[in-house]
Amino acid sequence: MQTVYILNGPNLNLLGKRQPEIYGKETLQDIEVACSQIVEANGLKVRFLQSNAEHQLIDWIHEAREDACGIIINPAAYTHTSVALLDALSTFEGPVFEVHISNVHKRESFRHHSYVSLRADGVIAGCGSQGYELALLRLIRLLSS
Repeated sequence: MQTVYILNGPNLNLLGKRQPEIYGKETLQDIEVACSQIVEANGLKVRFLQSNAEHQLIDWIHEAREDACGIIINPAAYTHTSVALLDALSTFEGPVFEVHISNVHKRESFRHHSYVSLRADGVIAGCGSQGYELALLRLIRLLSS
């Protein structure tokens, strides 16, 4: 059974509590449940992970090289700063989708640049937690074609 890695960066463990006017009231666990239902309904497995540590996200990307058919990543603040995440994602041969809960292009100008987008096969921003579901549906379509 193929595995999809869904990786979440710093502060996403605080979803539902941190700035709900920007990030909504759903928790990361709520998002995990919704994603798990979609993945399982399509005959896949999911590894849904979160870390505040850049090196941990990189280690999971390296692990995904051996185990995953695709990666969905919300790198959070590392989006705008981490060449290391870009380099790690560039070693992964499957599809990669970048997800942001808020519309980063309507926010502070430093959020307009993404290193991760240089590798991503698609970017979804501003769709709330539904962005994860949209990324999964696109990933599943790519895998089935």
